Amino acid sequence: MDSVQSVKQRFGIYGRSEKLHQALDTAIRVAGTELTVLISGESGSGKEVFSKIIHGLSPRKHNQFIAVNCGAIPAGTINSELFGHEKGSFTGATGERKGYFETVDGGTIFLDEIGEMPQDTQAFLLRVLESGEFIRVGSSKVLKTNVRVIAATNVTLLDSVRKGKFREDLYYRLNTVPIRVPSLKERREDIMILCRKFASDFAEKYKTTSIEFDEDSTQLMEHYSWPGNIRELRNAIEQLSVLSDKKLITASDLLRIIPDIQSRNLPSVNSESNNENMSYQEREILYKLLFDMKQDLNQLKSMFFQLVQTNDLTMPDLAPHTNSLVNSSMNQWNAPSSVNHHEDDNRPIIVPKSSSEFHSIEEMLAEPLSIESMEKDMIQKALKKFNGKRKDAADELGISERTLYRKIKQYDLEL
Repeated sequence: MDSVQSVKQRFGIYGRSEKLHQALDTAIRVAGTELTVLISGESGSGKEVFSKIIHGLSPRKHNQFIAVNCGAIPAGTINSELFGHEKGSFTGATGERKGYFETVDGGTIFLDEIGEMPQDTQAFLLRVLESGEFIRVGSSKVLKTNVRVIAATNVTLLDSVRKGKFREDLYYRLNTVPIRVPSLKERREDIMILCRKFASDFAEKYKTTSIEFDEDSTQLMEHYSWPGNIRELRNAIEQLSVLSDKKLITASDLLRIIPDIQSRNLPSVNSESNNENMSYQEREILYKLLFDMKQDLNQLKSMFFQLVQTNDLTMPDLAPHTNSLVNSSMNQWNAPSSVNHHEDDNRPIIVPKSSSEFHSIEEMLAEPLSIESMEKDMIQKALKKFNGKRKDAADELGISERTLYRKIKQYDLEL
């Protein structure tokens, strides 16, 4: 079996991230089989390259390979494109035509953006996958084909299934072997490797010197989210190679090409859904996190002051802005103290010497934690509480099961 390194060299793949290597390893292992593969990943992340790897390492490698973008073919003609048609079957059908499944018999078909495929076409595709049979448009004759199907999507097909936009039986038939291609923001260690490769390619193409990046521009490149993934990165490097007068690229040069490159990746509603209900559920889980933080902080303060009171300790008056919980607990102490002992206990209780020391402790207690880490922790606790039952965990968190499923994927949680 080919190694990951040899496959990277053969197909011109650059990068060293673990997630990339995992995806490549799966593609190599499944290539020699006849299993159907579903490749998922963001737009521009390189899903078609993986389909070519699978075909190129398979026993079908000497036969035809064709890539079909299901989202680019009008719904009225996609059946004809895939399965062919008979003369006179519709307006403009002046003769019979073979479809892709007929012409690529013995080879591989890559169906990109499979989630955009019309539902009647989904039914025809399911028949091909299950029995190898299909019928041309306008014909009643059943034809046979031996084609391996590799599908790809940049959306979550399970969401489409729940919305009734994609057949559940077809989803499970396609998803025999899933491969997830990591986005560029998930493999930041590869960004500058790709930059240098693209810069070298464009220098050769335009007969010029390869561009380089200073420290500030490198940091911007590595911390930008790259929503267009490798495609966006490649376009940016080409623009810099052509338009920049100098060969050492600075942060200001990047800002001219990508104005949003300095924007920070703050928590936001996932772009996969513009649904108002989803926004509401996202806010709900955030409010719950903040409320629990406040409760924990108040409990911690209460325990602290009870400890001080139990040990007959004294504390200075607090500033007027201190919250009511602290004021009510502290009004009875006036004189400063450093270390006091309860007469029945030899263990010292350390108390701040001054009000400023107390405030520094209070600020430390109130220091906010990462919202994402707290959200991840809450989801883990809910799943553990209900033994991995997502519906019950979602109800406990006050979010939909779909949102919970997305969060599990986002944080790569193991059930």
